[in-house]
Amino acid sequence: MDDLRDRLSTRVQLTTDGHKPYLEAVGEAFGADVDYAMLVKLYGEPTGTKGHERKYSPSECTGTRKRRIEGSPDEAHISTSYVERSNLSLRMGNRRFTRLTNAFSKKLENHCHSLALYFTFYNFVRQHKSLGGISPAMAAGIEKRLREMADLLALVGEWEKVQRGISN
Repeated sequence: MDDLRDRLSTRVQLTTDGHKPYLEAVGEAFGADVDYAMLVKLYGEPTGTKGHERKYSPSECTGTRKRRIEGSPDEAHISTSYVERSNLSLRMGNRRFTRLTNAFSKKLENHCHSLALYFTFYNFVRQHKSLGGISPAMAAGIEKRLREMADLLALVGEWEKVQRGISN
């Protein structure tokens, strides 16, 4: 949360799910300088599943509760939909985040590399239909053109040279 706070230049509205550690983390990072709400989803048993099948079926969302925690969050914008969509895109684009998988990272360093590659591709290489076919980096004005996989591979090569202490 401190990292998020440090990247923001204005007051924001923040919504988290019902995970209790967020209360302390948001409070410590932002204090009263945030419009913060918590959206708690209420779950019931999935319908039509029995026995061991239930283990692989998500619980059914039966409702939500919105709770103002700090400031004046706009109730119309209390939502976790954006982060849930981001999490789904990550799971779809990075095998290590697929649920119930054996494709996990055995070393934290490899996990970090996997995330770096995913987010670099997502923000600089991938065309986004919702942005009119440009990348998020182009939409933000920090890149003038779509990058290609060759550009991404060149970055990896440069990083490896730095790690080995090789200069150009």
